[in-house]
Amino acid sequence: MTPSPPLVSRLAALRAALYRGIPALLAGCVFLAAWELYVDLSGIKPSILPAPSRIVIQGWLNREALISNTWPTLGATVGGFALSLAFAFVSSILMDFMPFMRRALLPIFIASQTLPLVAIAPLVVLWFGFGLLPKVLLVALVTFFPLLVALLQGYESTDRDIAELLNSMKASRWRIFRLARLPSSLPYFFAGLRISITYAVVGAIFAEYAGAARGLGIYILNAKNNFRPDLVLAAVVVSAVLTLCLFGLTLMIQRLVMPWQPSGERRR
Repeated sequence: MTPSPPLVSRLAALRAALYRGIPALLAGCVFLAAWELYVDLSGIKPSILPAPSRIVIQGWLNREALISNTWPTLGATVGGFALSLAFAFVSSILMDFMPFMRRALLPIFIASQTLPLVAIAPLVVLWFGFGLLPKVLLVALVTFFPLLVALLQGYESTDRDIAELLNSMKASRWRIFRLARLPSSLPYFFAGLRISITYAVVGAIFAEYAGAARGLGIYILNAKNNFRPDLVLAAVVVSAVLTLCLFGLTLMIQRLVMPWQPSGERRR
C-alpha cells in the first residue's frame, strides 16, 4: 500500500532533520574523542580534568542524586519562564496601546538587564527566603526582556495595508491588534522564546547557587567543594540536555501554532 502524502512529507522532514544533524554529531564525536585521547595520553589527574568516559560512568552511578536534584531546577525554570512569559506579554500590550507607558517602562526594563545577577541573587534570596519564589523571580528577570523586545518588534512589523483596511472597516483598536498586530508578532515572539529558554536553566542554576536546599546548582556547588569535577561536569551535561529539550519543545510549539510558516531550515 502506498504511504499517504502527509506521511511521506513527515518522513522526508525527518530525514532532512537527521541529515542536518550529522555535522553537529560528527563534530561532537571528534571533540569527545580528542578529549578522551588527551586525558589518556597526558596522564592528567581525574581530579583536574576527567575523561568523558569517567563523567558518563560517574553520572550513571550517581543518577539518582542527579535526577532528584534536576526536578527542583526544572520546577524553578518552568515557573520562572511562565511568569516571564505572562509579564512580557502583558507589558508588551500596555506599551503597544499606550505609547507613554513604553517611554516610561522600557528604560527601566533595560536598566534591569544591567544588574549583575551575582549581586542581585543573594539579595532576592535574603528578601524572599530559600524557597521556590526567589528562583522563579530570578529566572523571570533573566528571561523576560528578550520576549518583551521580540513582541514589541513583532507588533511594529504589521503590514500597514492590513491595518489600514481594518481601520477603514471601523474595526476597534483591540480588534486590529487581535487580527493583525498579534499574528504579525508570532515569528518574532518565537525567536525571542528560543533565546529566552536557553537562559532559563542557567538562571535557575545560578539562583540555586545563591541559596537553595536542592537543585542542580547546589549539586554542582557540593561536587566542586568535594573536588569532584566529574560530577560537576555530569550535572552540566544534565543541564545542557534539559536546555536542549526545552529548546526543542519551543520548536514543536511553533510548528503547531504556525503550521503555515515553515522554519528557515525547512525552506533551504
